[in-house]
Amino acid sequence: MYTIALRYKIIDTSHTMMELSIIQKIAVWAIPVIFAITLHEVAHGWVASWFGDMTAKLSGRLSLNPLHHIDPVGTVLMPVLMLMVSNFIFGWAKPVPIDPRNFGHPRRDMAIVAAAGPLSNILMALFWGGIASLGIYFLRSGNSWLGVPLTYMGNAGIMINVILAVLNFFPLPPLDGGKVLVNLLPPRLAWKFSMIEPYSFFILILLLVTGVLSYLMTPPVFFLIRWISTLYGLS
Repeated sequence: MYTIALRYKIIDTSHTMMELSIIQKIAVWAIPVIFAITLHEVAHGWVASWFGDMTAKLSGRLSLNPLHHIDPVGTVLMPVLMLMVSNFIFGWAKPVPIDPRNFGHPRRDMAIVAAAGPLSNILMALFWGGIASLGIYFLRSGNSWLGVPLTYMGNAGIMINVILAVLNFFPLPPLDGGKVLVNLLPPRLAWKFSMIEPYSFFILILLLVTGVLSYLMTPPVFFLIRWISTLYGLS
């Protein structure tokens, strides 16, 4: 399970996003969220196939078609409901099937496969930074009809991908960071650490509602957002 959890107050650098209606929020966030999840999952499958595991490819999960990765409840219903009742988005996509037994070096290769997902989100955040920059160019040229949606969507793309990358690098299985850590630890210690996985969902929710998760994620989230903003000259 790959979870998305974010609070607008963490990621929003202005008040304009908060002024959007629910329909406008969905319109702005839909494409960035869908492709953030889709390419995240495909990145796992691509790297796994590079290391010799064709499970994702044979199951048709290397497709860029979002329909192959969307979970009707976790990717559509849950985020929409959360947008309507709170400042959180919470959801998940269908995980790409991976069989580490097909890897030449199972532990090393699995750590790299796990890291591929959040790394792909950082690359996507850079892409959306370019879209936001293009939107600002159109705004300054007087083409607000094109500049406004590109700017909003570009900023949303930066935010969701940065959040998704940082969250998934959190060292808690089954998040990607937890999988990386499990495969880097000595086998005996890795086995003990992996035993917390059945409780990790509740641990994550507890960290979220107590504000601890926000406290831990805020520094790297803002560092990446500022870095991308500086790179593209975004205000």
